[in-house]
Amino acid sequence: GELLFHGEVITQLKPHQIAAKGIARTFQNIRLFGNLSALENVMVAQHVHTRAGVFDGVLNLARSRREERMVREDALALLSLVGLADRAENRARNFAYGDQRRLEIARALALKPQVLLLDEPGAGMNTNEKATLSAFIREIRTQFNLTVVLIEHHVPLVMGVCDRIAVLNFGQLIALGTPASVQNDPAVIEAYLGD
Repeated sequence: GELLFHGEVITQLKPHQIAAKGIARTFQNIRLFGNLSALENVMVAQHVHTRAGVFDGVLNLARSRREERMVREDALALLSLVGLADRAENRARNFAYGDQRRLEIARALALKPQVLLLDEPGAGMNTNEKATLSAFIREIRTQFNLTVVLIEHHVPLVMGVCDRIAVLNFGQLIALGTPASVQNDPAVIEAYLGD
């Protein structure tokens, strides 16, 4: 099939081209730069919004310094949003799982996306962490005016975040609608929720 974004086919685009169009994503298996600090992990994601090149950086030109300062400030603001600003200089590999997940979301937000794809953001989290994550996703969706596409198996998280839900069973669409309509759909009940 084809994937369209604002009427343009993006199926064959490279990841950096998709990011430049305004789509960011997180991964089911967290993919951070473990040897970099939290701050550096968020800063590196902003490369699509900078104009200074290698030459500017090597020569430490004003444009490069100005962009570096802006990128750093934006990254610190995002780390503050996800509750990690006090550990901005800590290496990502030293963070607990839930903190790594929040760092990954901060990095995705650094791209300033219109659409944020979250692939199993609740994986590996306990019930309380998932409830906190649900509230956080709702908050960033409103604050950044984002469309959030959530791929998730934890039904309460999905019901708490989504306005519209598409339910797949073995690759087939079995329901599409509001949380209430999907929750009461007989095919969904049979496949996922039980009697």
